Amino acid sequence: MNEMRREHDLIGEMEIPSECYYGIQTLRAVHNFEITGVPISSMPELVHGLAYVKKAAALANLELGVLPSPIAKAVADACDEVIEGKLMDQFVVDVIQGGAGTSTNMNANEVIANRALELMGFEKGRYDVIHPLNHVNCSQSTNDVYPTAVRLALLMKLSGLMEEMTSLQESFAAKITEFADVIKIGRTQLQDAVPMTLGQEFSAYATTIGEDVQRVGEARELLLEINLGATAIGTGLNAPPEYARVVTRQLSGLTGLPLVTSANLIEATWDTGAYVQVSSVLKRVAVKLSKICNDLRLLSSGPRAGLGEINLPAVQPGSSIMPGKVNPVIPEVVNQVAYEVIGNDVTISFASEAGQLELNAMEPIIAFNLFRSIDMLGRSCRVLAGKCVDGITANRERCRRMVENSISIVTALNPIIGYEKSSALAREALETDRSIYDLAIEKGVLSRETLDEILTPENMTHPQYLKKR
Repeated sequence: MNEMRREHDLIGEMEIPSECYYGIQTLRAVHNFEITGVPISSMPELVHGLAYVKKAAALANLELGVLPSPIAKAVADACDEVIEGKLMDQFVVDVIQGGAGTSTNMNANEVIANRALELMGFEKGRYDVIHPLNHVNCSQSTNDVYPTAVRLALLMKLSGLMEEMTSLQESFAAKITEFADVIKIGRTQLQDAVPMTLGQEFSAYATTIGEDVQRVGEARELLLEINLGATAIGTGLNAPPEYARVVTRQLSGLTGLPLVTSANLIEATWDTGAYVQVSSVLKRVAVKLSKICNDLRLLSSGPRAGLGEINLPAVQPGSSIMPGKVNPVIPEVVNQVAYEVIGNDVTISFASEAGQLELNAMEPIIAFNLFRSIDMLGRSCRVLAGKCVDGITANRERCRRMVENSISIVTALNPIIGYEKSSALAREALETDRSIYDLAIEKGVLSRETLDEILTPENMTHPQYLKKR
């Protein structure tokens, strides 16, 4: 049998396996919150954020004469190990928990305290030497530690998302040149519109993703404002007067981030507006990615009974009953991710609204859903670029044939023969299944030379205006 150590808290005593770095409050949380089965170790950026906060606090408390040097150094060294990725398996509490993140904070306090004890030559559990609360949590509260750690994690994760989005943007941008000479018909409301190039269509996708990279960056800036030093409700109780300023400076130095202390720590302790803003931008990204994937599915539909203008890479067989069928599975999976992100945004909105008085106890579900949305969007961008967009090819002849047979090219005649005559020509072309060009020649609407100039598809892909003749 494993050796055990006994620990106590205000509720009573429990036995803890001696090899575990976490303690009694963590173990209670493990028993209390059997919710998702997903431990906080699955979100390493959050664990790293907690370690950065605890190290910054130890250094600030040392600088302000609150902690003695040996203890502060041991705590800081233990934090460094966590930042390096060690002890990750000791962060075991469920990602969704009651208590506004207290269990997550205590998990960090206990792991760091016990590892610091070992570094000083003591056994785990010697809290008379280094205590999880008296020392590791000194000058802190869950209510400023947890949201600061969440913000650090989000800052890291959003940088990664922006990189994946930029790569996807570049994949679409590469198609602008490749498809620059592919003439196709544009569509509005799924009906024929006017000619364009496939390169122009893909340029719009690249542009819209680039815009959203900027929006994510703007939302990310909001997370640089932190409430560390607020302690319980924003008044800074149990922390030295200069602590908020010093700990923010220390944390900025450790992370390389231009962090700033919130101007009003009471407001900052309950305010989750930055999370709502970030989630809203993630939803925007998801909605637009899903729209693009809808387009890719439509443009590749067929291959013979659909639009069939482009070919998506065949990544797997598409049917257990229909031989030869290949489905647009990559756009489909990105669509589904988008629906999840939109749902997460609803959860985050409700959880943010649920704040009461000086605290919002629902931050764990906010953090969990934000992390999930960012992770899924980042992976989706990577998969969409590498397994779909990079390998898209064009059916050039089919695209051009549909343009030449389209009735909508009569639009180019509007400025010359007027809307009424153009409509009559379009109606007759539709009823007789003939081309606009052939009918216009037959009826002597304009000379062949003029029609060749006006109805050449390439000439309709950019601004032109010809006066009546």
